[in-house]
Amino acid sequence: MKVFVIAMPNEADAVIRHLADRREETLFGRPVVRGTLGGEATAVVICGVGKSNAAAGAQLAIGSLGATAVLNLGLCGGFDPAMKPGEVFGVDRAVQYDFDLAQLNGTSVGTLNEYKTPYVALATRGPFPLRTLATGDRFSDSENDDHLLVDVLHVALRDMEGAAIAHVCDRAGVPCHAWKAVTDVIGQGSMTGQYREYAALGLRNLAEAVPGLFASIQF
Repeated sequence: MKVFVIAMPNEADAVIRHLADRREETLFGRPVVRGTLGGEATAVVICGVGKSNAAAGAQLAIGSLGATAVLNLGLCGGFDPAMKPGEVFGVDRAVQYDFDLAQLNGTSVGTLNEYKTPYVALATRGPFPLRTLATGDRFSDSENDDHLLVDVLHVALRDMEGAAIAHVCDRAGVPCHAWKAVTDVIGQGSMTGQYREYAALGLRNLAEAVPGLFASIQF
């Protein structure tokens, strides 16, 4: 079964609106909506915001729901000035940019203790351009992270869940697919202001894309 792990209810609605035979339940304190999409049994776990919530949601999807593929979608920030608000991208690799063991063992920022590289690979395919995603436990307008994200880690997207979900999936040997809609773009004013202005557009574009994205995943 394919299981979506999504942070916020408004993001999850982009998928839930497409489900037939919907039924809701709560597992380990998290809302779960089951149904069918494209004739296939499907579930949506609304995990909550942040990396710990995301990891718990991914583990629930795999361990309790038997996910054979985990899908994540949601809103994100963009670090390519050419990006446009509402534009959708696939994620081919992700990094937890606020994970740092460099002082202890000399590894690059973002390199998890059991890995040799900062990046975790995803299985994402489909019609949208693929980009690298950075995940951290903060939403900020600060420019303090810009050098690390753009010049060191070479990311184009930033969110608060994707890399944690990818990490759990990678360790479990379950394919992870992710798509993100950009709401705020570097160099185009306040990230917070842009998010508030363009969140609805991003959610609408994700919702329109869901049937095609789901159908593009092959086992």
